Amino acid sequence: MEDNFSNYFNQTGKVAKEYLETRLDLIKLQAAGKLSKALGLFFTLILAFLLFFFVIVFLGMVLGFWIGEMTNSFTLGFSCSAGLFVLLLGIILIFRKPLVQVPLSNMLIKELLNEMDMDESNEEDGKQAESVKKSEPEEEELYEQL
Repeated sequence: MEDNFSNYFNQTGKVAKEYLETRLDLIKLQAAGKLSKALGLFFTLILAFLLFFFVIVFLGMVLGFWIGEMTNSFTLGFSCSAGLFVLLLGIILIFRKPLVQVPLSNMLIKELLNEMDMDESNEEDGKQAESVKKSEPEEEELYEQL
């Protein structure tokens, strides 16, 4: 009798250990998936900002040359262009929270929540498929009973 209990507890312990290891692996994989999505979004944003930076630099050069041609002084043209960029930098620094931080945070949260919703819908689809599979034999048994 004692051997049955010890054998039962040993096997239950092994099963529990395997379950916990499997669950830990699943959590690691889910975290890696979410991290990879977040990093992909991060690098996409970095590339977009880099492209935006180059566009702004070249537009600043164009503006500097244009004002320089109008005033016959490239020094004055590029000074006006630089002054415009300093003004834009000041505006962005003053309003950085509503213009930059909040939209980026919302985009990241939205992306992560969409992924979580997709995971939940996949789990629900799996549960619905299981219930359909279970209900078919039950229906057959009921039909046979009639």
